[in-house]
Amino acid sequence: MGAAEAKLFAQEGAKVVIGDVLDDEGRMTESEINETGGECLFVRLDVASEDSWAAAISATISRFGKLDVLVNNAGVVTRGSVEDTTLEEYDRIMDINAKGVFLGTKTAIPELRKAGGGSIVNISSISGNIGQSDVRAVYNASKGAVRIFTKSAAIQYAGQGIRVNSVHPGDIDTPMAQARLNDPQLQREAEANSPLGRTGRPEEVAYGVLYLASDESSFVTGSELMIDGGYTAQ
Repeated sequence: MGAAEAKLFAQEGAKVVIGDVLDDEGRMTESEINETGGECLFVRLDVASEDSWAAAISATISRFGKLDVLVNNAGVVTRGSVEDTTLEEYDRIMDINAKGVFLGTKTAIPELRKAGGGSIVNISSISGNIGQSDVRAVYNASKGAVRIFTKSAAIQYAGQGIRVNSVHPGDIDTPMAQARLNDPQLQREAEANSPLGRTGRPEEVAYGVLYLASDESSFVTGSELMIDGGYTAQ
């Protein structure tokens, strides 16, 4: 989803900085954007590291002069029960999914303030709104943390022109969902549970992120945008 978001932002004229621990994939996306006329910089970013975030924001300002938008997109998911979740797995998921959003937001806010305001978009999940049996409960907990953190940050910084919103994707066709996509039975069940009867595309999430990042959503903050084919409306 992050790659789709970066490409769409670049198509709309944004200068984009993308960060990941996956160097090859990140540089590939960087090249694809630059080769099609966009402007993109890849930086190595461990979202659970405060120093890594500081370096990424510094590289952004050095290259482009200011920061207007932050999209906290990194996330991991695993499947299993509460009982078979180790403390190490709990910490790993919370570090990336929840702490990463906190650190990104904290590090970006001073630069957004300098720019006169801006938009932060946090990628949560329908798992932050409902309980599920097919993923670890800590994943739901991490995405629920993103949801309520977003609302609190939105209230705290609204007076400074900084908007903070969350996006909650349902089943999306991404590498994270390969276990389901590769299992015909699981995929049929997922489609049967979706009012629209299909899996979403990364680009369909990207358009929602673009809206929340743009001035078209200037009166929207502290909100959660469900992009789930109607799943949570049931």
